[in-house]
Amino acid sequence: MATTETLPQTPIALSSRAADEVRKIMTTKNVPDGYGLRVGVRGGGCSGMSYILGFDKQRDQDMAFDIDGIPLYVDKRHGLYLMGTTIDYHDGLNARGFTFNNPNATKTCGCGSSFAA
Repeated sequence: MATTETLPQTPIALSSRAADEVRKIMTTKNVPDGYGLRVGVRGGGCSGMSYILGFDKQRDQDMAFDIDGIPLYVDKRHGLYLMGTTIDYHDGLNARGFTFNNPNATKTCGCGSSFAA
């Protein structure tokens, strides 16, 4: 059973634009109660690792955070790779979507969704 303890300091920050877009998606896509924003990493991509961003229920191995009323879940094993990351949202002519500014990335790719740490 997942713990309901919410830790006070999150390793990840959401810009105000990203938080607004997450809230909009949660409302328009009818994300069920009990789900939160899952941020993580997985092997793959042209630089070795890629980001995970989606909605999910909390799992036993998760760290849980609250960012401006948005439940955020991070697998404990992924926290090291995400420490200090800021997620932003761009909605312009040249770029649209979520971006990750990760100070732990030693190498990134042109698409911005893959990195090496």
